[in-house]
Amino acid sequence: MERLCASADVPEGEVRQVDLGDGRVLAVYRVEGEVYATDDLCSHGDASLADGEIEDGKIVCPYHMGSFCIRTGEPTGAPCSIPIRTYRLVERDGEIMLVA
Repeated sequence: MERLCASADVPEGEVRQVDLGDGRVLAVYRVEGEVYATDDLCSHGDASLADGEIEDGKIVCPYHMGSFCIRTGEPTGAPCSIPIRTYRLVERDGEIMLVA
């Protein structure tokens, strides 16, 4: 497992960008007490999803207002049509960890 950030760094209803330093950049979310991660880059355009807004379990891209399901990465609003990758996380001892 790889440490992403402290649990306190991702408050309820918020999203945080985490750069893993190996070319991967993730968006880490807390929704209804659970933590989730997706690729940070929108599949429709060159936008950071960490700059977007969370609405009803979806992340809304700040550029064209398309959206994705945070839990599954599936597109939920046009113009987004290509899913984004999701990652499995665990939260333990005040840390958010990426499961390999």
